[in-house]
Amino acid sequence: MFNGEMAINLDNKGRMALPTLHRAAIENDCSRRLVVTYNPYEEFCLFMYPEHRWKEVRDGVMALTSNDGRHRWMQRCLVGSAAQLEPDGQWRLQIPQQLRQVTGLDKRVVLMGMGDRFEIWNEAVLSESRRKFMEEQKLRIAANVMDVSTISDELKSLNI
Repeated sequence: MFNGEMAINLDNKGRMALPTLHRAAIENDCSRRLVVTYNPYEEFCLFMYPEHRWKEVRDGVMALTSNDGRHRWMQRCLVGSAAQLEPDGQWRLQIPQQLRQVTGLDKRVVLMGMGDRFEIWNEAVLSESRRKFMEEQKLRIAANVMDVSTISDELKSLNI
C-alpha cells in the first residue's frame, strides 16, 4: 500500500526520483516495473500503477464494450496512452513528454500514494484545487447547506 505525499523536482529531461520511502515496496511488489497513464478524472494528474495492478485495470477497461463513446474514451485515456516505466540505477523515472505536456507537469510535482497506485500532480494545481475545495467546504458549513443527499453511502459510512 502506497501512501504519503512528496513534493519532487522534475529535471530538464522530465525525470523524477522516486522517494526512498517507496523504493523497497516497488522493488518487492512489482520488480521495479511501473505503468504511468492519464488520470481520466482530474485534468492535471497522472496515475502510476505497479505493473501487476495495471494489468487488472487495463483488462477491466478493455472489457468495456467499445460501441459506447464514453468507454472508448476511457480506453484511449488509460490504455492507449499508458507507458511502461522502470527506474534507472538512481531510482529516477522518465515521464514521457506527451504525458507531461498534457497534464502541465513542470519543475515541481507531487507524488501522492493512493493505496494501490500513485498520483502525480502539478504541484501548483494540486495546491489550488485543495484550497478551492476547502474554501467551498467552509462556505457550505458556514451556510449550513451540507446537502447529505449529495454524499455517497460509502462516504457516509466512513468513521473519520
